[in-house]
Amino acid sequence: MRSFFIAFVIVAASFAANAQTAPTTAPATTAPAATTTDEKPIIVFVNADTLLSNYDYYKAEKAKMVTLSQKAQAEINAKGDAFQKEVAAYQKGANALTPVQKAATEKRLAKKQQDLQALSQNTGKQLQDIEASENATLYERINTFLKTYTKTKGYKIVLTYSKSSPSMLYGDDSLDVTKEVLAGLNAEYKAGQK
Repeated sequence: MRSFFIAFVIVAASFAANAQTAPTTAPATTAPAATTTDEKPIIVFVNADTLLSNYDYYKAEKAKMVTLSQKAQAEINAKGDAFQKEVAAYQKGANALTPVQKAATEKRLAKKQQDLQALSQNTGKQLQDIEASENATLYERINTFLKTYTKTKGYKIVLTYSKSSPSMLYGDDSLDVTKEVLAGLNAEYKAGQK
């Protein structure tokens, strides 16, 4: 699920890169302002760790992925156990088989082992594809919400902060809009569940 977090970081970075700011008339020697003339901030940040750990949509999707992964692993384990029992039975009775029977059984067991490995790889690929699709949906949900949210609030850039991957070293607490964004995202998610 770490990739959900990575998707969120990409969302924030993409939003920041795509933000349209009004041209300034300040001289070139003046540093760009982080607030407008009425001291309302135009750059804010969201704590990604807090957002993802409390975003109901993310929690629901993460739980689905865990369940899918556990079911897939249980299926692979069951088939692997059955295969191991079959190999053990073959080894136990191999002396009673003719060379032709041994060769046929070994060929059949080798094919089963290849099928089991292919199942494991295909299942892993399917889970990765599902996770990638969910990451894209998460990205789109957050991006869509932030576009509306920033227009309403008058913000131009939304940065992201995370302790595990700090692309922003410090942000004044007055610029932290995590609670507002989280409340809005959860309200949208709950409205969509009805």
